[in-house]
Amino acid sequence: MEKKKITYAQAIEEVERILERFNGEQMDVDELGAQVKRAADLIRLCKEKLRKAEQEAAEALKEE
Repeated sequence: MEKKKITYAQAIEEVERILERFNGEQMDVDELGAQVKRAADLIRLCKEKLRKAEQEAAEALKEE
């Protein structure tokens, strides 16, 4: 996956666009594999961001 910074909202938006194209049958077989891989990478990124936010919140609550 590319290393440029992408926000959680941007990643979710891109996954949604990929799903819309897939569900609307606008994606040909030649690009299907690449788009599935991109969606999987974006979902992984979102999970990492959520885990990090959860850890930060838990640490912040411990300090109080």
